[in-house]
Amino acid sequence: MFLMQHEQHTRRAFLRRSGQMALMGAAAPLGLNLAAMGEAAAFTANDYKALVCVFLFGGNDYANTVVTYDAARHQAYERIRMAGAGTAAGSIAIARARLEATRLQPTVPLAGGAEYALHPSMGGLAGLFNAGQAAVQLNVGPLVTPTTRQQYAGNTVPLPPKLFSHNDQQSVWQSQGAEGSTRGWGGNIGDLALSSNGNALFTCISVTGNTVFLAGRNAMQYQCSTAGPVAIKATRGAQPFFYEPAMRAAFTEHIQQTRSHMLENEYNAVMRRGIAAEGQVSGALGGVALNTPFPANNPLAAQLRMVARLIGARNALGLKRQVFMASLGGFDLHDDMVGRQPAQLAQVSEAITAFYRATVELGIADKVTTFTASDFGRTLTSNGDGTDHGWGSHHLVVGGGVRGKAFYGTPPPVSVGDTGAPQDQWHIGQGRLLPSTSVDQFGATLGKWFGVSATELPAILPNIGHFGGGAYPVDLGFMAAA
Repeated sequence: MFLMQHEQHTRRAFLRRSGQMALMGAAAPLGLNLAAMGEAAAFTANDYKALVCVFLFGGNDYANTVVTYDAARHQAYERIRMAGAGTAAGSIAIARARLEATRLQPTVPLAGGAEYALHPSMGGLAGLFNAGQAAVQLNVGPLVTPTTRQQYAGNTVPLPPKLFSHNDQQSVWQSQGAEGSTRGWGGNIGDLALSSNGNALFTCISVTGNTVFLAGRNAMQYQCSTAGPVAIKATRGAQPFFYEPAMRAAFTEHIQQTRSHMLENEYNAVMRRGIAAEGQVSGALGGVALNTPFPANNPLAAQLRMVARLIGARNALGLKRQVFMASLGGFDLHDDMVGRQPAQLAQVSEAITAFYRATVELGIADKVTTFTASDFGRTLTSNGDGTDHGWGSHHLVVGGGVRGKAFYGTPPPVSVGDTGAPQDQWHIGQGRLLPSTSVDQFGATLGKWFGVSATELPAILPNIGHFGGGAYPVDLGFMAAA
């Protein structure tokens, strides 16, 4: 099947494989996601690099995030976004005059005079773009193979499963498979990096709970809270199960003992690893002094601050390659989009901007690349107070290793896609974007910078073999040479 997860990595990628892995309640508070993992061998890294995925759960509205700015196209954007709202006062469009401060000024102007600005609340990210530390990938989304509007309408090529479904498209973005997939491309990349790390357990780290993106064949996600590693103690919340220290010590010893029963023994082995890992991470974080201010009352900023601290602890933990995931929810704005999206996007901009500055402080800004992702884009048309589920979207890539101050991909025409005219080629109705760039291409570009070879890409991103050359290059060009 075209979306089947690859069951084998390349011979170079894995010289040894683990057998049965113990996965017990990855989201549980006792750290049961700390499973045994087999060591893998792939590239040998001498420097440090990290990928950080920032997932916007709910399906972010692309057209009010990376906003059409040139006069002619903005006029069309306003007209379409007002339709269905009844009056201009009810339009979900952002007035052009409000976009001047966040206007994006690429080194090489886009063809045809096309221009964009970021949402007015995203001044920090607009500043990073204009200073060369950020880029925009236009109209990217899940594809199995290059797809035209006619092929989509005629169902003549394989399509991603369950389009427009939140849970499924979150999974497709992260793992190329619908809900229920067990391996993600971040974890697959992590598999190749395990042997570069002194402690392979910390190769893939989530600060946002359990996520398929970071699950590989051998790489298992280590979960961390915004306050640090989850302590495994004989407590219930803030209250101890046992008030006497000797009783607590006995209980702690009991849950780590070797047992004759296979399941009991494996459970206790996981507990031992969890307790050891918590001690290692806590000790390493204790040596990290981070002075960069992060905004308060911003859950994404709290996550990215922890990611920055974990990166600061990389040497103490013996790490050369890491993949992280953070997230922010609340982007499913079928209604009150004008009232709610600005605060959401402000949190994204402020958090990522602070995180980039923290990597500068740590002296590794060119070694850390942050990118956004989301379930899907949304309709260009208004439903009266918001927008509905779409497909392709625009995404940001941030870091010192990014070929910034540039747009990549094809600027889609400002159209609803209902007329059959040539300008509708990248739309499938209601202004839903048909992606002109695949997630596989997007991931391959990041993976190549990270150290993944061309021969290993098909095992990381199973559809990448359907792309290459012409309008669908494997390397999109937004990362500097590895």
